Amino acid sequence: MTGRQDEGSERRVTTLELFFDLVFVFTITQLTVLLAHDLSLAQVGRTLVIFAVLFWMYGAYAYLTNQVPPETTGRRVPLLLGMCGFMTCALALPGVFGDNGVAFGLGFLLVVLVHSALYALLHGRNVLSFALTNILAALCVTAAGVVDDSLAADGLWVAALLLQTVTPVLASRVRVGAAQTPVTERVGELDPAHFVERHGLLLLIVFGESVIAIGAGVGDATLDWGTFGGIALALALAAALWWSYFLHDEAAAEAALRRVSGLPRFRLTMRAYYYSFIPMLVGVAVLAAGVKLSIGHLPQHLPTAVAVAVAGGVSLYLSGSVCFRVSLGLRPLLLRSAAAALAWAAVPAGTRVSALAEFLGLVLLLTAMLRAESGRSRARAAGGRPEPGRLAQGPAAAGARRGRMRATDEVLAADAERGQQQRSGD
Repeated sequence: MTGRQDEGSERRVTTLELFFDLVFVFTITQLTVLLAHDLSLAQVGRTLVIFAVLFWMYGAYAYLTNQVPPETTGRRVPLLLGMCGFMTCALALPGVFGDNGVAFGLGFLLVVLVHSALYALLHGRNVLSFALTNILAALCVTAAGVVDDSLAADGLWVAALLLQTVTPVLASRVRVGAAQTPVTERVGELDPAHFVERHGLLLLIVFGESVIAIGAGVGDATLDWGTFGGIALALALAAALWWSYFLHDEAAAEAALRRVSGLPRFRLTMRAYYYSFIPMLVGVAVLAAGVKLSIGHLPQHLPTAVAVAVAGGVSLYLSGSVCFRVSLGLRPLLLRSAAAALAWAAVPAGTRVSALAEFLGLVLLLTAMLRAESGRSRARAAGGRPEPGRLAQGPAAAGARRGRMRATDEVLAADAERGQQQRSGD
């Protein structure tokens, strides 16, 4: 069995994979609960590290099911066991730095062991090139639940994250087969359509959790016109962020991944769907926590931490989106970068005016950004100019790009010659 996917036999995300994603997103819901109880800078930092460690293994399962599809009972049952591990992590999250630290670590260890066992179907004993560091990371997380010193626990979490970060570097040094292909290159022979769809569905489910946060924040409050307006604006915030990814970026990302293969494709997926997706997903979680704490106090001044969570969540998501576009060579960048910076200007509106004013300011900012980006895209399309991308994404893409440029030059030259002939005839 090989990891190479036939470009003509694309798969769709299965219902079991979607079920898996629903369980994983429960961990994000629990992280939102953590933030809702404590919006201090230290807690936000811990939440970011926890999520990065968890999301590493989610991504590992996304690669896994892309290349080892859960099409048999022998694969589905272990995948359900991995889901049980993630569920344990989610339930233990509120007390991860207390009594539930060991339970979280053991659940995470189960997630890692199931992943390693299933990936052995593809890589055999070479799975050890990334399984060992993943297991060591899980043991660090478990040890963090044992120690009493909070500083030592934080250090163990950071050590787990560092072990995960060096895993691709170590795996790339292990070569397999007669052609001595690096393990990471084989992992890169994935199906782009399935991989992009899987992460898109994950992002969509996370947006759904932000909608649930709106309902949780409203609680038993009377649904008067002011509350309805706040709910509409909070929903508009989530919708605008959804729009910023799903309208163009998802299809463009798949096209970018198709232009490369092997190791370059693996590197692109890591940059776009791990490093860039982390701030996007965490941004939605931070925004959801801020909305949950402010939606029931719409006409009031917000505490600084809550106002920062609302605007900071939007800014963090947009910053991740900019990194996502840079990774894949997508444009435009300037408008989105400016919006990420300007989102912080909404904080005084929340602290000095009201939550409703901050929501409105952010919605207007995102609407202006989306309209400006759409106008720029239409202008380029009308002028016959495609959106500029990365100048180089591998030899094949560069050759195809040069071919398209030559073809464009030939068409323009032919049009000019016909125009000259028509003028001469007149």
